[in-house]
Amino acid sequence: MKIYTRTGDSGETGLYGGERTSKSSLRVSAYGSVDEASTFIGFARAQLNDSDLDAELVRLQSTLFELGADLATPHTARQREKLAPIDERDISWAEELIDALDTELEPLTAFILPGGDPAAAALHVARSVIRRAEREAVALQAQEQINPAAVRFLNRVSDLLFVMARVVNSRNGVFEARWQARQG
Repeated sequence: MKIYTRTGDSGETGLYGGERTSKSSLRVSAYGSVDEASTFIGFARAQLNDSDLDAELVRLQSTLFELGADLATPHTARQREKLAPIDERDISWAEELIDALDTELEPLTAFILPGGDPAAAALHVARSVIRRAEREAVALQAQEQINPAAVRFLNRVSDLLFVMARVVNSRNGVFEARWQARQG
């Protein structure tokens, strides 16, 4: 089987369900951003030496794959029956993990600048990409029906990635640079 199909050469792609749409559509942008974030999570994992966090990141990447399928499938497509759409269990998992990891951290007293350990920096990039995916999903939701849990999950994932980046820095003894306002 060849990896290329040439079916996208005209600027269109196939959605799960067979419908063709422009590669510039909000739907394609939203699930593309989810894929991009997962790629940065993989980049973070390649630099991470923490089996507990790695296991959670693998689970997150798998769930993001399901989210991508959810976003790539129009609400009216028969193929939705084959999906495992994002639901309250996914949102609860993210919230519980945020709460558990947050107990390791000093309370925030200032804004922090993204960076630090290379794995933490990659998680911050993934976080900002997830924020873009959330904006795109919200815009898509204004035009078409999508799974409302998808937007809520994206919101939690950005918080989760922020906390995970902080935990990576903390566990590795890396100082988090704090934002300081410029003086007048």
